[in-house]
Order: sequence, then structure tokens, then C-alpha cells
Amino acid sequence: MTLVAGIRHLRVQVGARAIVDGVSLAAHSGRITAVIGPSGSGKTTTGLALLGEYPAGAVVDGEVHTPAGPVGYVPQHPASVLNPARRVGALLTDITARQGGNRRERRSRVEQALRLAQMPNPEAVLRRFPHQLSGGQQQRVVLAQALLLGARVIVADEPTTGQDALTKQGIVAELAAVAAQGIAVILLSHDLDVVRELADEVVVMRDGKVVDRGPTSSVLEGHSPEKPRVARTPRSRGPMRLETRNLTARHRTTQGAAEVLSDIEVSLAAGECLALVGRSGSGKTTLGRCLAGLHRAYEGTVLLNGMPLPRSLRSRTRAELAAVQYVFQDAKAAFDEHRPVLDQVARSAVRLRGAAPRDARRTALNTLGEFGLTESLAGRRPAGFSGGELQRAALARALLAGPRVLICDEITSGLDATTRTTILDFLARLRENNEVSLVFITHDLAAAAVLADRIAVLDAGRIAEAGPAGELIEMPQHTITKELMNASMGELRERAPRG
Repeated sequence: MTLVAGIRHLRVQVGARAIVDGVSLAAHSGRITAVIGPSGSGKTTTGLALLGEYPAGAVVDGEVHTPAGPVGYVPQHPASVLNPARRVGALLTDITARQGGNRRERRSRVEQALRLAQMPNPEAVLRRFPHQLSGGQQQRVVLAQALLLGARVIVADEPTTGQDALTKQGIVAELAAVAAQGIAVILLSHDLDVVRELADEVVVMRDGKVVDRGPTSSVLEGHSPEKPRVARTPRSRGPMRLETRNLTARHRTTQGAAEVLSDIEVSLAAGECLALVGRSGSGKTTLGRCLAGLHRAYEGTVLLNGMPLPRSLRSRTRAELAAVQYVFQDAKAAFDEHRPVLDQVARSAVRLRGAAPRDARRTALNTLGEFGLTESLAGRRPAGFSGGELQRAALARALLAGPRVLICDEITSGLDATTRTTILDFLARLRENNEVSLVFITHDLAAAAVLADRIAVLDAGRIAEAGPAGELIEMPQHTITKELMNASMGELRERAPRG
């Protein structure tokens, strides 16, 4: 067992708060070390130390040793490391150009890396820009980047966040294969099923400190895989609040327009929750963006309370903007990095509801507090938040607009189990008295089962199956639904081989 990289007695302090305090960590060749803990425990700050990156204004003490070669990084928010102005093929080919070979050989290495990262149809992805990819697809492109770099250490920050259960199996197998090649992997994760499957050692963090460490089997003893809860009993449907009719959406490419959604018809009643599930790249996020006015390249109609909504966000009135709110999977990209988060959350009520600034600030503090975000934390800029904390702040900001429809795109995927339950319970309360209707975009069928009244399963841009949540989960009819059901619910059946 060869030590490749290590951290000794690391302390990272920002202002008066030590976000990492006395942490030691070792990365060994061919071994996977998982770092777990609740949102804000210091996992990502610890992992980024191996890349020599720290929060702005941080005071750092301790030792960090890394190999002479590059350290690969797969971030929780993949869009943050993808150049939005360049196509995926160009981004990846730039890496292979340093390794020599002719154009065909470089292209072959890129396609192979994408296949290893479990990207279906790599050729089509190479022609797209990052914003034309789902969150799961972006994640796999970043993993391919790390593989192409040939790093001896890879820091994987929630690499299965936003992935469907079938793709998650592929990521598990790939990370295991990476370790089998002698690469050290530091896995930062909330997903205990993935940790249990992959990790040789587990380090548990809380409030910036290591509170437990040891072999995976002993540290996770007593942590049973999460089982699906019983699906909610559907209630009588009220008046329709949101509908689509014959919606067909496209992405523009160098070879013309590529169809990503075809003839989509879904409906959402007052106070109802519709879960959109399916594999990464199936069109879930594109559908959500069409509903919110963020993707205008579509034909067909989106109706709010029976009235057509303008396709473009810029063409919608202030009332229409407030009525349909979108909570992004990549919360970091949705905030201005230069302004305190509290100001940005409060501004939603000022801009869209005409609230007085003082009242908006008070409401923002109360809402953030319900999600466990204190006033002192809320006053920081986004860089001072963990990914899970920022995701909760993004939900709070959308709620201050007073929406009638809330579109939640994988908002529980980067959260620890306790916070995830808090968010799901809060969303369930929102729907009481038909206050808010939810479009819940998710790979998490367990969450869909407990929250949704109805589920629509997307496959290759079409509705493969739709119906009441209980019936669909208990008796799935379509092949893709059965595959997702079999692969999910906290059980990775196919064990990845370890070297």
C-alpha cells in the first residue's frame, strides 16, 4: 500500500470560524477513502486542499502533500469546471492534445473516456455545449476529464449526485476500476450505499472535525440501506394549474436542431406533486426549463391556470415570473458570487412581489432558518456555503417569490439524509390547502414515492409511462421503469470488482 497524497492536522479558518479543524487524511494507491458527514461538515474543503484550493480569505495551517502529477477533481457542481462557450468535444480534445497522437487517435481517447464514464452515445454529446447537457451528463463529462488527465489521485465530490440508479451503478464500477489501476480515490459523499459499496476506509466529519474513522464495515455498522417508504395515497385532483400540450423541444447543434423532447403532454393540479423521473439525459431538466421559460426552443403550449405562458422568461410578466419558480440542481451557478446570500434571497420578494426590503429580509431569515441556515451563515457570500447549504438557500429564494408552481430539479441529491428528510417534509407541508404545486425532477424513486401524487417516466425524450405514484411504483409496466426500480431504492446489486 503506497501513500500517494496526504493531509496532516489541516486547519482552515475563515473569519472567526474554523471550517476544517485538525483534519488528517491519507490517500493510498489503489485504495478508496470515503469522507462522509452532514452538509457543512468540511468534506469539500478537505478534498479541495489536495488541489491547493481554499476559500477566499482563508487562513490555512497544517501540511498537505500531493504527487508530482495532476490531482483530478470531479466536483459536486460540474458546470463550474466546464467552459460554457466551448463544445464538449473541444474541451476534452484539448486535454488529449498534450498527450500526442494524430487527430483520430485523440478523438478515440476522448470517446473511450466518455464510455468509461458511462456516457451513452458519446458522439452526440461531443457536439453539445455544457448547458445542453443534463446535470448527470455534465458530471460524466467531468469524470472523463479526470480520466484523461491520468491523475494519480482523484477527488470525487458527490460523483453520483444527480445520477439515475442505473448510471450510478456504472459510476461505482468505474471508480472501482480506477482504483484497480493503482489510482488513489478520495470519495466525498452523502450516499452511504455507494460508500458501502466502494470504500476501503471511511472518515466521518462533523463541524470541521474528524469524529470517526476506520474500515468501512465497522464505521457503517448499524447504518442500514434506506428502504422505500410507502407511496402516498393520491387525493382527488383539483383544477389544473399547469399543463403542456404537444410540447416538442430541440437543442441547436452545428448540424441543425436535435430533438430532445417529443410530443410531451403532462398536467399538474392545484396542490399536486408530479415527479419526473428517468435516466440522465432523458429530457427531464429540459422539460422543467421549458415550463419555467428557460428553454424557448420548443413547439406546443404551456398553460398556467388555462392561459398560455410566453415561451421566453424575458417575455413573462412579473406575476408570471413569480408564479412559476425554478430551483436549479447546480445551486452554485444560480447565485451571484459577489453578494451575500441573504440579500439575494430577500431580493426575490422585493423584485417579484413588491415586498418592502425590511419585510423581505425578515421573511428571508425566517425561511432560511427553517432550513437550518443561521443568520450569521446567511450573511456570507456563496463561497462560504457548502453545496447542500447553498441548495437549501436556493429553495428559500424561490419560495420568497410566492410561487404557485415550484419546479425542483434534483434538489435533494446533494443533501445528507437528515437534511433531505427536512426538505421533503417542508415541500409536503407547502402543498397543504393547495398552496403550491410541485414539479419534482429526480432520480430518487424513494423520494418520489413519498412526495409525488403522480409520476411521469421519461425515456429518450418521450413519456414512457405515467400515472398515480402508488400504482406506477407497485406495478411498473415499461421496461425503463422496471430497470430504474430494480436498480434503485438503496441497493446496488452488481458488485463492482476490486483489485
